[in-house]
Amino acid sequence: MFLANTHTDFGHHLLSEDADMLSLAAAADVERQLARRADHRPTPLHALPALAGEIGVAGLFVKDEGHRLGLGSFKALGGSYAVIRLVIEEAERRLGRSLDLDDLDQPEVRVIAGAMTFGCATDGNHGRSVAMGARLVGARSVIFVHAGVSEKRIEAIAHYGAEIVRVAGNYDDSVHEAARVCDENGWTVVSDTSWPGYEYIPGLVMQGYTALLSEALRQMEEPPTHVFVQAGVGGIAAATAGHLALRYGAERPRFVVVDPARAACLYESAKAGHPVKVAHGEPTIMAMLECYEPSLVAWRILSRVADAFMTVDDEDAVSVMNRLARPVGGDPAIVAGESGGVGLAGLLAVARDPALREALGLTAQSRIFVINTEGATDPERYAALVGLSPETVANTPNERG
Repeated sequence: MFLANTHTDFGHHLLSEDADMLSLAAAADVERQLARRADHRPTPLHALPALAGEIGVAGLFVKDEGHRLGLGSFKALGGSYAVIRLVIEEAERRLGRSLDLDDLDQPEVRVIAGAMTFGCATDGNHGRSVAMGARLVGARSVIFVHAGVSEKRIEAIAHYGAEIVRVAGNYDDSVHEAARVCDENGWTVVSDTSWPGYEYIPGLVMQGYTALLSEALRQMEEPPTHVFVQAGVGGIAAATAGHLALRYGAERPRFVVVDPARAACLYESAKAGHPVKVAHGEPTIMAMLECYEPSLVAWRILSRVADAFMTVDDEDAVSVMNRLARPVGGDPAIVAGESGGVGLAGLLAVARDPALREALGLTAQSRIFVINTEGATDPERYAALVGLSPETVANTPNERG
């Protein structure tokens, strides 16, 4: 399903608080913080000329977040960044002086961090990021996981020292439970979704994501003309669309939000003209995107700067995983998890439909940017869906060198 954005806010400027959050200056601050981390490396941007030729566009570029900070997902940029920022802000408040990342090892700062507990709900990747950030600063983390989170992903979160709390139901149930328990205990919720009265911290999480955009735009010779990004609650989609709108203004690329058909909260919100919670039905294989209620901040941004909303089916996501694992024409092999290639799946669906191509202005001169948002965060499930281990795919020789 495909829907052009007809919201009354479409084409309007971002609200000032959202523009500040996603500004070029804020993105530069995120990169400065990352540069001080010993485990930070820019992730690769892959060109796929053979696939671009197949679908009749000038270029196709994939930002591969499967290599991000050892966590295998773009979420490594959000939760951990927010935790570190929150610890620094609390220490500044208590100590009465300015601090930066280098001050986190000061004994008085460690004492303050050690008394803080950060909690969140997760489908897997965000929880790992929050837990990693808490371990970096010496804080405690409590991560709430719902019934659909695989044991492998739970083990990966626990690896960072997090306490795991299991919640019956789906992701949205775990969000509400995390908020309730954290409020009762005086803990800090670091959520990647927002609700009335809770926007600042999800904004920090989204701000962390801008680092991958700064990297990608430096890695491209020319800016993209079209961008397709997958959405759960909408954080990465809104961060991308908002930052690109601020960076390029009227010359910004066309932007398409891609939802799983079985958890299409942003598509349905666009259809209704306001945020809606969709019914929980059969689970989607796109586990990291299985969210049934959009982030209010994300919706506020996307209603202004997303050109269209669309959905893809589970089989589309699996097909893209396999296509990226077994490229043709010398394109590099890419390890993409169940949710990683969904933006690309949306592009391929549009490319097959002449009417949609025309609606989006997709031509032989177009340059497309997508994000592989995760690698094989559950290696066993990846191998079952692709028929190859992630290690085998990652070690596939690139015929183009």
